[in-house]
Amino acid sequence: MNTIDWKNLPFGYFKTDYNVRCYYKDGKWSDLDVTDNEYIQMHMAATCLHYGQEAFEGLKAFTGKDGSIRIFRLEENAKRLINSSIGLLMPQVPVELFKKAVLKAVELNKRFVPPYGEGASLYVRPLLIGTGAEVGVKPAKEYTFIVFVGPVGPYFKEGFKPVRMQIVRDFDRAAPLGTGYIKVGGNYAASLRAGERAHQEGFAAAIFLDAREKKYIDEAGPANFFGIKNNTYITPDSHSILPSITNMSLRALAEEIGMKVEQRHVPVEELSEFEETGACGTAAVISPISQIVDRDNGKVYNYCKDGKPGPMSVKLYNKLKAIQEGSEPDKFGWITIIK
Repeated sequence: MNTIDWKNLPFGYFKTDYNVRCYYKDGKWSDLDVTDNEYIQMHMAATCLHYGQEAFEGLKAFTGKDGSIRIFRLEENAKRLINSSIGLLMPQVPVELFKKAVLKAVELNKRFVPPYGEGASLYVRPLLIGTGAEVGVKPAKEYTFIVFVGPVGPYFKEGFKPVRMQIVRDFDRAAPLGTGYIKVGGNYAASLRAGERAHQEGFAAAIFLDAREKKYIDEAGPANFFGIKNNTYITPDSHSILPSITNMSLRALAEEIGMKVEQRHVPVEELSEFEETGACGTAAVISPISQIVDRDNGKVYNYCKDGKPGPMSVKLYNKLKAIQEGSEPDKFGWITIIK
């Protein structure tokens, strides 16, 4: 393996040694299959290609301060994939099978886990797809579950530095009673046009509003949104928002350090009241927001006036990273350790 520049890794695909697969057929899951093949052979009428029967997860492994490999909130990701499976009528990957596959994929590729202190991590991507052939609109009878991994840097190239975001009203990420609450590809496909336009116009991501009334903050591009004011951590509540495991963790940490936590509708007008705002998710962890521009009316909301992340965002980010990397005790039982 060529020397990896751990500090300058992009957030992108990185070829590693192996991936792990499992197949669902005749009502049951197969044993795990290990391969170095990066490609999937499937029928041209597979339901994942025609009817969007696919769901995925994203989680991370870290090298801890003690040299062990630490996987963050493995079981919560397994549960979320089950929820996505139910939403798309796919067979559920049992929690224990999910955990076994992830642990196997990480162990087989442990030489790609970035060293402690390099600011990088091993990204783990579990993927569940309908591979059975159907021409009519119906669930497949066969499925493939894959786990592959790769070392990554921060999702936003700025890292833990303030970014600009843009409110959009002419695109919706998900319908009010659609699939916004589960982690499926269609939600991301629906966000591509707004996201790419935001990039072209100088923003890190697009912020979507609720699809029904266009009054409330929904998702911040590929991440959840949060705002902080009066020692309170506030994040939107909606059926069309993916329940971020990072956001869930930050809410617990906010309460631990004495903050109040509110999960509720967040009207656009409230943006002017926040002392800090940010986007959070597995890929981004926390991305502080320096400025939000409403593309429709040109209104501008400014944060991070000194060009630095707000103090509470810094505190939450550092606390979460410390737990992930083992420099602070894991009081919540969030970490799975590979010795």
